[in-house]
Formats: sequence, structure tokens, C-alpha cells
Amino acid sequence: MNVEYSMTTLRYPFAALAGLGFALGCAGAAAPLAPRPNIVLIVADDMGYSDVGCFGSEISTPHIDRLAREGLRFTQFYNVTRCSPSRAAMLSGVYSQQAGLGEVPEYAAPIGGPGYLAHLSDRCVTIAETLRSTGYATYHSGKWHLGRERPHWPIDRGFDRSTALIDCCSNFFGDPEASEERKPASRRERYAIDEQLWRPPLDGYYSTDWFGENAARMIREHDTAKPFFLYLAFTAPHWPLQARPEDVAKFHGRYDAGWDEIRRRRFERMRELGLLDPRWQLSRREGTAPDWKTLDAAKRADWARRMEIYAAMIAVMDENIGRVLTALETRGVADNTLVFFLSDNGATEENPNRGKPGAALGSRDSYHGYGLGWANVSNTPFRRYKHWVHEGGISTPLLARWPKGIARPGTSYPHPAHVIDLMATAVELSGARHPKEFRGQPIVPLEGRSLAPAFRGASAPIHDEPIFWEHQGNAAVRHGRWKLVRAEDGPGAWELYDMDVDRTETTNLAVQYPERVREMRAQFETWAARAQVRWPWPLAPYKLR
Repeated sequence: MNVEYSMTTLRYPFAALAGLGFALGCAGAAAPLAPRPNIVLIVADDMGYSDVGCFGSEISTPHIDRLAREGLRFTQFYNVTRCSPSRAAMLSGVYSQQAGLGEVPEYAAPIGGPGYLAHLSDRCVTIAETLRSTGYATYHSGKWHLGRERPHWPIDRGFDRSTALIDCCSNFFGDPEASEERKPASRRERYAIDEQLWRPPLDGYYSTDWFGENAARMIREHDTAKPFFLYLAFTAPHWPLQARPEDVAKFHGRYDAGWDEIRRRRFERMRELGLLDPRWQLSRREGTAPDWKTLDAAKRADWARRMEIYAAMIAVMDENIGRVLTALETRGVADNTLVFFLSDNGATEENPNRGKPGAALGSRDSYHGYGLGWANVSNTPFRRYKHWVHEGGISTPLLARWPKGIARPGTSYPHPAHVIDLMATAVELSGARHPKEFRGQPIVPLEGRSLAPAFRGASAPIHDEPIFWEHQGNAAVRHGRWKLVRAEDGPGAWELYDMDVDRTETTNLAVQYPERVREMRAQFETWAARAQVRWPWPLAPYKLR
């Protein structure tokens, strides 16, 4: 059932608070800081490590940069290299397979097992479910992609109010038929407002604005007698590359120098910002991406235009983050609100081509990506991209701003941390309890570690235990300075890197340290058995992509 949409009059009924028995049988919680902060979790989609100004980009992102200037910048923060697995891990505080989403819902069925469901597992709880149990209001605006059918929507997983793209990616101008006509009906994008399906209007709509304005309105309408948790999940800058002409025009000519030169400039800027150890080298241009100088004029113009559109999509997302920050200030709650910003995975080389023939790049009827060369720029200085677990696929810029709670604003935290840590952080700061049982089901214990010590100025590593990854046969372990990694499209051998001196993974040390390889591989295999990971990977490379 559709409902009428109005940017100024839309209201959302609050769901009844649930979980009165939530705290029964729960693990102990740390004493909360008083007063408990509001928490805003903002997630970009398919955005690379260097795509915002404070991480070296030439794209103007003043509102995101403000978060870095007034907060804490995490320079070795990790995601899970694909959208649904990352979102499942960040909202649950456990590894994605433990949350039931080791794969995106559309591709889970051929794999099978409890770690590969078509929805978020009932053996985990979300941040929203956890914080609502202790008196928080809970809001969601944006992408979901953690379950297509009821009872697996945001409104079913702890959110009082939700304006959601239920599925993966969308036409930014709100016309599914323009780009989705080649998809089966079961895969076409769907939106929902709370419990009701909704269809975007065809005029004056741009999804990034819709997500941002809904989030800002939820803050403006919030009853400040209680704290709130807001999850704002943009689809920008995920393909399709679509942006208004006036937004793209701001970047006209910016990328004519090509991906090799832009990548070199970003690398130098990142060094100037202190993001990179001087020992780290810029990794080589990836795989099949050609030397820009070998392209003819028409191809250069086409590729440069794609990056202009991508940059415009990030800039519009930044403007909407500004809306949210303004709403916090207008309500007088900015000082005691913890705002996180990160990306769900590295930039992607995926380049879909299912728009209408002849449609102008960036328009409603086009449906394209920006390809390997620009993805390599977005992930500067690292190797690989979305799907792989080399640094380009799993590294994200995490920013945290909390005026009342961050001891040293404008500084960086240089040690490894992971999206599973966001739930543990929310539990500690809210005084909530992570349950051992919920709705009659046993709950997987938290895997993450609270980031609160870093907020207080601690310089020691948060993780003294290994951190793990697995996705479609790509596997990795990070333990202190060492990283063991294996690519599903490679020869099957594990690679070993010393991340202190070579985070860009240019010198494989596996032959020099065979015992360390064996030890870390055993750690991975023990974790995989514990975390519901299908290992060895049961399907051929690329079969699900």
C-alpha cells in the first residue's frame, strides 16, 4: 500500500516500545557517562578511503571535514568489504556471518547455513533494539538491505520510525522503471515508510535529499526528554551514477588530468595531512585499468564525466550531513551527540550497464558506474576494492564527533578498529545491556570492543586480539602489525604483510615468515568454524557477483 508523500507534512507513528524483559539474563554493562549521549550513525555506500577532504580528496566536503576538525579521526578503521555484511556487523556488534549475512540477501541461498540467510538473524540484536530497551528513541532513514520481507524491516528490528529503501541500490531520481525494467520483479527496489510500502514521486525528488531531510526532521521532532539513536544510511555514491546537472557542473574539468594524476595528487595530500606513514608506498594501478595517456579523447571525456558525477554525489551527501548537523544545533543537542561517519566498504570497480540506450550520463535514464581506474583513485593508496579484503576493500574513513565526550578534538587514532566495535561503544555510553537472550532466542555475545577509551584520549590499541574477514572466498586476519590475506581470484596462496611498514601491501613476506603464516592461518580457521563461516569457500570465484 502506498501513502502520500509531503516533505513538510509527513509524520511517522511511533511503534510501541518493546522488550520489557530485555534486560533479563543480560551481560553486565559499564556504568554510563552522564548524561547519556544521543548517537547518530551516518553511513556512505561504496565510498573509498580517500574520497572526503579530510582524508585527502579534492572533493569539497566541508561538513564531513568539520566532523574531523571537531572530533576524532580513525585512520585504521575497517568494514566488511560489502554492503549487507558491513551493515549487519555494525548494527549487531558481531561478525557478519554470526548475524546471518555473510553475503548480501540476494545471493545467500546457494551458500546455505545459518551464516548466509536472506535477512538479519534472530540470534543477534541491533543497536536500535538494545538502546530502545534503555529508553532511547530510535530512528532510521535510508538504505536497509538487511531483509526484504516482513518481519525483517527496520520497524521490526528496533526502530520506532523508519523511512527506508528496503533493497540494495536505487534510481536516485525516484523512477524504478527507468532502470529496473530489466530486473525480475523480485529484485526491483522498494521503499517503505514505517510499515507501509511507498513509491517516490517522479518530480523534484532526489534520494540523497530525501534521506537527509527525513533524518533532520526526525531530530527536529524528537522529544528531548529522552536520548535518541539515529541511523542515516545513504546510497550515495553507490552506482548508478546520477546527479543533477547543476551539481555536476561544479566539477567540470576537475578530472581531465585522469586517474593516474589525480591518484598521485591524493597520495601527496594524504602524506601532508599525516594520514600515511612515510614508509608506505603508493600501490600500483590496479589490474586492467589502462594508463590514462593511452586513451583517446572520447574515452577520456567519458571517464572524466563519470568521475564528475561521482564527486557531485558525494558533495550532495555532504550537504545533507550539514542538514543533520544544523538540526542538532537547532534543537540544542549537538554538544551531547556522538556523530559517526564511515563507509560500508571500499569503492567498487563494478560498472553496470542497464540504462536506456543513448541516455545522458548522470540522468534518470542512465545506469552506470565509474570503473576500475577511478575506484583505484577512491581507494588511494591501497590495493583492490569492494569485495576483496586487501586494504582497498576494507578500509574506511571513520570520523567521530562528540563535543562533550572527546578529549582531544582534531586528533587521530592510529590503531586498528572495526565496525563490530560500534555496538560495544553504544552499549557502554548508553548504559544499556547486551542480552544473552531476546524474543526467546539465544543471542551471540558481542565480538566488538568499545571505542570509548579512544574518545577519552587513550593511545593504546583497542584490539589486542585478531580481527577477521571472509567474503566470497577472500579471507584475512589482522593481528597487531601483521596481516595475513588471501584473494579468491589468486593462486590460493596466503600473503603476509607487515602493516607498520607496508600498509599498502606491496611486499609479501610469506616466504620469509612461514611459521607466522601457519599460526595466523590456524587462527583464521578456528574463527571461521566458530563464526558460521563457510570455509573453504564452496563456490567458484565470481559465481555470485
